[in-house]
Amino acid sequence: MTETLVIALGGNAITRPGEPGTIPQQFEHTAETLGHLIPVFQSGARIVITHGNGPQIGNILIRSEEGERRVPRLPLDTCVSDSQGGMGYMIQRIAFELFRRERIHRTAATVITQVLVSEGDPDMVHPTKPIGRFYTTAEMQEVRRDRPHWDLIEVAPRQWRRVVASPRPLRIMEKEAIACLLQAGVVVIACGGGGIPVAWEGDRLVGVEGVVDKDRASSLLARDLHAQKLIIVTSVDRAAIRFGHPDQQWLDTITVAQARAWLAAGEFPAGSMGPKMEAAIEFVEGGGQECIITCTEHVAPAIRGERGTHIVAS
Repeated sequence: MTETLVIALGGNAITRPGEPGTIPQQFEHTAETLGHLIPVFQSGARIVITHGNGPQIGNILIRSEEGERRVPRLPLDTCVSDSQGGMGYMIQRIAFELFRRERIHRTAATVITQVLVSEGDPDMVHPTKPIGRFYTTAEMQEVRRDRPHWDLIEVAPRQWRRVVASPRPLRIMEKEAIACLLQAGVVVIACGGGGIPVAWEGDRLVGVEGVVDKDRASSLLARDLHAQKLIIVTSVDRAAIRFGHPDQQWLDTITVAQARAWLAAGEFPAGSMGPKMEAAIEFVEGGGQECIITCTEHVAPAIRGERGTHIVAS
């Protein structure tokens, strides 16, 4: 049976901390990331690539807010759609170059993806999703003075980010189209930035002011596609408990029950590994073979079982 893989790229795959995140830099990092996936592309697997958009959506919002005196403000759902198109183009273009250079007989296509959410979701009134760049404490104080309508949280000691509402994904609206492209052998780029949040108002589909968590949306898509593996790509090779402490323990293969217990104990913080573990648990409990958490460089060996943290049913 042909294996279906959903590979969820984290922010570090395209934009690195401490960099201004110029377009040439983003193309460079995208090329590096896809280069690590060459063995996966060379396999016979059906592949979906999803990606985050935190830094990019933050920049789009700043441009929109700064330009309000000249042009109409862009709602957040439209900002997400803009980032999907721009980042999908970038991944797609690099993929075409790589396929030609490596003589891989594949093609790639980006699907602008809408994700159904509930406007009554309690997370709509409690912003939790970090977007945009990191700010020092001094910069944070300046931002709060200049943009009092922003919600800012400390995501790491003396590192602050803007947060926005993050409703839970209920349905991937284009899942049938994605499945058809996979069946045809296309490498599909979908659910960019978690997908564009939309909701039904009677017979009208309306945009929602929020950003869906990329890992939760990827988990839902992977279940819809009956994928065997969900690979969540982050900045570390493996997940850990007691992270940053002298008795830190890296995790290789763990069960859903262990992941749930450590999540409840606070081992996986909400601002970092928490949503990834929640997505992993939902995927495996929904019938997935395993969820793998690893870094960009180790995706291929992790799929072979040689690296990463593997979350399995039992």
